[in-house]
Parts: sequence; C-alpha cells; structure tokens
Amino acid sequence: MPSPIQIFAGKTAYRHMQQHGLQAADIAVIPAAAGGPKGLILQALDQWLFGEWLPSSPRERTLIGASIGAWRMAAASCADPVAAFERLGNLYCEQRYPVKPSAAYVTEVIQNLLQAFIQGHEHEIVHQPQHRLQILANRGRGLLDMPSSANQARLGFAQAAVSNLISRSRMAKHMERVIIGDARDPLFWLKARFDAFDTHFSPLTESNLAPSLLASGTLPLVMQAVSHIPQAPAGSYWDGGMIDYHLDLPYSRLAGGKEGALVLYPHFSHQIIPGWLDKALTWRRAGKGAHRHWVDNLIMVSPSASFLKTLSRGKLPDRQDFFYYNTDHEFRIQNWRLAISESGRLRDAFAEFVRRPDLSIVQALNF
Repeated sequence: MPSPIQIFAGKTAYRHMQQHGLQAADIAVIPAAAGGPKGLILQALDQWLFGEWLPSSPRERTLIGASIGAWRMAAASCADPVAAFERLGNLYCEQRYPVKPSAAYVTEVIQNLLQAFIQGHEHEIVHQPQHRLQILANRGRGLLDMPSSANQARLGFAQAAVSNLISRSRMAKHMERVIIGDARDPLFWLKARFDAFDTHFSPLTESNLAPSLLASGTLPLVMQAVSHIPQAPAGSYWDGGMIDYHLDLPYSRLAGGKEGALVLYPHFSHQIIPGWLDKALTWRRAGKGAHRHWVDNLIMVSPSASFLKTLSRGKLPDRQDFFYYNTDHEFRIQNWRLAISESGRLRDAFAEFVRRPDLSIVQALNF
C-alpha cells in the first residue's frame, strides 16, 4: 500500500542516513511552519517526536516556528508535551466565529485560546531544560508601522505584495523579522545576516511569551496588530509567516562538517515556501536558486498525496474551512478531529522509518 508519508532530504542529510541511519541524537533543530489548521495533521507525529523519540536522546535543540508553528513548538516545550499538543489541538478546533467577525473579535478569540493553552505553563516553556524555543514575528515598517486605520494597513500590505512580486528582498522595506527566543541559545547560524530582512533578537520571558505567540499568529487584516511585546522593539507586530511562512532559513550553517547537526522538519506540505506572499510564485521554493545549499542538512517528513486523498474533502484542514462550513461549527470541528485522528498513520509510518530506514523512498530536496 502507498505510504502515508513522504520523506525528503538534502544531500548532506542523505549521506548521513546512508552511513548512520536516523538517530534522535543527531537532531539539532526542529522548524515549524505557519499554516493555520494545516498544522493539526501533525499532532500525533509531534506527540511521538517530543514525547518519546527525542527525549530518548536528550540534548539542546532549537525549536523555531512561526504562527501555528510557534504554538506547536511551545507545546513541545511543555513538561508534558503529549498533553500540551492535545490541549492545543482541542482549543484550536473549538474556535467559533460569526459570519464576518471583526478584527477585534478574532483577536479576542485567539487571545483566549492562547491563555487557555499556556496559562500555568509559562515557566516550564521558557525554562525548558533541553529545548530552546524561538518565536518568529514580523514588525511593520512604513505604513505598517503603527497604522492609524484599517485602510492604511490595507494599503501597506498592498504595497508589500507588489514589492514582493518584483523581488522578495524588496519586501524588506515593509517588514522586518523579530525573533523572540531563549537567550541561552547562541543562534550563531541566524545572527549573521543571511537575507535582505533586518532581524532583531529579543529574549523570551514568562511575561512576553503570550504576546509573542499572539504576534506570531496575528493574521494581517483579520486580526488587530500586536502593539507591544515586553523587551522587544516597539512597533506593530504581524504574523511571522509573512516573511517566514515555511522557514526557508540557512540551516546548512549548522553543519560545518560536524556530526549531530541535522534539521528534522515535520511539515504538512511537500515544498518549502519562503513567505506567505510567495505561495503563488512557484519559482520561489527552498532547494532552488542561490540558496539551495541551505537545506543540505535538512530532512523533511510530510503527508503523501495518497494520504491526503483519504481525508475529509480530500485535503488538509485549512482556513477556508471557516467559510466552507460557515456557522456549522460542529461539522467543521468533527472533520478537523477526524484529521487529527488520522495523523496517527503519519506517526506510525515515520516511527517505522526510524527503526528501519528505507532510503529508496527518500526524495531529493536539492540534488
């Protein structure tokens, strides 16, 4: 039968697996993509990775995410990650909105979701013994820096979209990257400039965890911008996926010929799209162009096409479901929960690959 997963690897990671297989001790970084409800399909795999496999070889690991990816990595940083992923999944499924909710309404729902998710767990998330949580958010520039009205914000994002169409680097005039993260993590592979976006680094604390997670998931024009994150630069903060949708980052800087410098990427897609505005720009994908070497040491596992066909409506849960199901919340929630239950097939298939690696099923990311 067709496998429910597909596995991709960069050339360095592939050679490593040829010689050593795939060991938890070799995993140094876990990225987590933005993508809203799509992240639900990874729940069982996340629970196995952070509840069983990775703890079998404890070491410092960087967990870096944007939007729902940041929320997933916060769950991974809890003392009981299995329970935390279940809590996050339940809360996420239970979102309910009226027809055409206001930005204030959506913001309040998400604030309440995050409060229920992390309240009482702030200390264990921020001070996790091995994991080093890094949260990606975007700070607005120009018209997106403290916009005075919704119309100004719309114009600012329209300008950003046009700039991005011309060149991804031109969007740096409209947004900059802010990483709010564990100060114990040196992050040498990110702190040397690697793209056109200015990047600021701020320490993650118990007091700024909630606003940082909120900022990372603040959908432009759907939610209100986050205007203040303690210990971070002043300004208006928007969804981290605008710049770092699928986290096309310079992972190969980790390697430097060292062992134990692999990146494991549990992903819901078969491709890595740099920014949210790049979704329709098929020529902008990780593993192509001048930065193709960035994914040399990366291993990505994602649902296969055959698996997706077995899901409700033949696809992953996504934000369009809010419109498709409209106010039939119970039907949407039921189908999202069904998708979560099917995620166990992804977990089992990847666990089997770890036990008995079959490199004949591994596809090339960049070679």
